[in-house]
Order: sequence, then C-alpha cells, then structure tokens
Amino acid sequence: MMYHSYEWQRLMMAPWRALAAAGADGAPSWPAGADVLRHFQASCQLLAESRITHERPDFGISAIEIDGRLIPVQEEVVAATPFCSLLRFSQTDAPAQPRILVAAPLSGHFSTLLQSTIKTLVRDHVVYVTDWHNMRNVPAAAGPFGFDDYVTHIIQFQAAVGPGGHVLAVCQPCVQVLAAVAVMAEQNHPATPRSMTLMAGPIDTRINPTKVNALAMGKPIEWFSNNLITTVPWPLKGAGRAVYPGFLQLTAFMSMQPERHVRAFCDLYDHLAHDRRPEAKAISDFYREYFAVLDLDAKFYLETVDFVFQRALLARGALTYQGNPVNTGLIRKTALLTVEGERDDICAPGQTLAAQDLCSGLRPYLKRHHLQAGVGHYGVFSGRRWETQIYPIVQNFVLMTEQSGTPAARRTAPLLKIVSPR
Repeated sequence: MMYHSYEWQRLMMAPWRALAAAGADGAPSWPAGADVLRHFQASCQLLAESRITHERPDFGISAIEIDGRLIPVQEEVVAATPFCSLLRFSQTDAPAQPRILVAAPLSGHFSTLLQSTIKTLVRDHVVYVTDWHNMRNVPAAAGPFGFDDYVTHIIQFQAAVGPGGHVLAVCQPCVQVLAAVAVMAEQNHPATPRSMTLMAGPIDTRINPTKVNALAMGKPIEWFSNNLITTVPWPLKGAGRAVYPGFLQLTAFMSMQPERHVRAFCDLYDHLAHDRRPEAKAISDFYREYFAVLDLDAKFYLETVDFVFQRALLARGALTYQGNPVNTGLIRKTALLTVEGERDDICAPGQTLAAQDLCSGLRPYLKRHHLQAGVGHYGVFSGRRWETQIYPIVQNFVLMTEQSGTPAARRTAPLLKIVSPR
C-alpha cells in the first residue's frame, strides 16, 4: 500500500502544483517596489519545483565547445534490453577517438546525473552510457533484474563497444564493473577493456565506514525486504513488479543532510524574490535533476545491500557470477585507475582504493590511484575540480593504454539487438 499512498498523494497535489507553476510564470518581471508580488511569485515557483518526477530528463548535450568552436554532438541508442539502453555520444565527423563505456549508478537517479561527466568525456572520446530504465515502467513479464544481470549488461555492452575499448564506473557500479572485467579476463573475451577507471565506488565498505554504510549495516537484510520493498501499482506499466521506490531512496539521501537541503531551498527562495536569476537557476537545475527518480528492482536492491554493503563479498573474495567464483586476480591486461574524493561522505577514501589490492595480477605500472583534495562525492565526477584536475588524469590514463591496433581491432563489434525501447 506504500506505493499506492504515494501515487494518490502525488495525484492530489498535481493540480495545486500546476496552479503554482502558473503563478510563477504569470509575471516574469515585477516593477520596482513590488516586493510582495515578487515574494508571492517566488513562493509559487518553490511549490511548483519541489516535486518528484519519474521521467528521465534530457542530457542536453547537443554540442560542446572546443577551442572557441561549437562542435555538434550526436546522441543515439545503439543497443537496448528491457532494462537498459546503451547510448552513444560522439562528435559529428570527428576523427577516430578512444571508445569508453560509462557505467552509470543504478541507485535511484537517472543516468543524466552524469551529464557533466559525459559532456567532459565526449571532448576526447566516443562515450557509451548505460541508461537504466525506470523499473516502474518495465512490465513484470520481463522478469526480475538482479546483481548478476547488471554484470551481464556490462559484459554485453562492453562487447558492443568493441575490442580496444575502455570502461569507467561511477559510484555503486564500481563493484559490478570490476566483477565484469574479471569475468571477461577469465574468459579471454576479445572486448576486455584496455583500461578500467573506478570512481568513488564501494569496493570495500568495511574500510572507513560512512553513514550510508552504517544505515546498510544497521538492520538485517530481512528488515529491508519487509519494510522498503513494495509493488508498482496499476495502471503503471510495471504494475505488480516488486521494487525499491526511488522516492524512498531520495528521502534517505536527503535525511542524511537535511540542513544542507533546507539551506539550499531558503537560498533559492531568496534568489527568486530578489530577481537573482543565474543563482536561482543553478539551484533549480540541480534539484530538477535530483528530484527525478527511478525505481530499482527489488532483487537488485536487496542483493546490492547484501553483497556490497553488508557482506562485502567482492572484497572478501567470495562473490560469484552465475554460480562461479569471481577472481579479480585474473585481471592482467586491463590497466586500473581508482579515484576518490577527500571529503566523500558516501564512499569514503580507502573504499575504492581497495580495488588496487584486489587486482593482484596487474603489474605496478598498470595501476594508478588519485585522491582529489577538497571534493565530496559529487565533486569526483562533476564540477570545477572534475573538469580541471581529475579529468586530465583520466584522459591521460586512457591515452596511456591506447595502442595502435589493426583496423579490425578498432571497429565496433556487432551491436546488441534492440529488444525494447526505453
């Protein structure tokens, strides 16, 4: 009944938010001295924008600026399953560039959360992105989606990128990507990536535990199953599917730093009331993306809590894929870069670095670690320090592992059949 109650409340509030939006848009510029009217308009806009949405926003990457010139960027779906679309971002008529798969988190937000990451990468790469579908829109007939399914998607999508590609994971999927590369290395898969960049991911949550880790460890897995899992209500496409709702994940994230969010909305109100539009837009844009949430399949959510946060199976050498042990020591040719943020309160320093020891089969010159001073979790993959300090390291690392392959090696492998549109 939890999801039904949420949907009922959302539908009941929709007309009021529509009225508020009309009030906010009705008078874009008030004359001097109209303080009361400006405050009224600011209140309307605050009400209109403080809402949860369930549709993926646009990436908005139609062009990038390089050396003062605007270069068109093409976005296309090159493969899909019922659960995920593989997007490709590339410069129009660009020369051959390294191909890199970006594994986006499946943790309650859409892949557009990595818009800044992708926009930066596409300057020098052909970028492939896992664009996860909202499980509330995936029919129950498609079956469940679990931890192994994420690993399978990475292996299949890396094959679509083709031999000689690279992979970069942000946050939660660092575990699945490391597992996928280990499986590909064991199978001597022709599309095993040349380099693997793991950024702010929970490889070993036993190291320097954060509030997120404490929350995951604070209850037995049965508690999560009994209290946080619900079913998608009719008439949504995914009716009957067991999910961990995105609105619960958003609530959990916001409850970790309530003062920060209250302060942000107070600042937004003040900027709106005093017509400081650039400052207001920056806050609005962030929360418009932050409030766009997707539901996770119950199986994936519970297995992630259990495998990654409670039992740290990969770090302990106890993770399996399709019933077989995952041996990260078999990774011998895929160079490894780990990146952490000094102030990361979600994946603390040391948790991603643990991958360096797990990849015991790699020669020292194929390993590199970077701890970025002065950034929290989101600063690792977005913002000024990502652009100016972290990305150059990622770019140089990828270039270091690029080799002059044959034309056949550089050609993209056959794409997966598109099974279902997003």
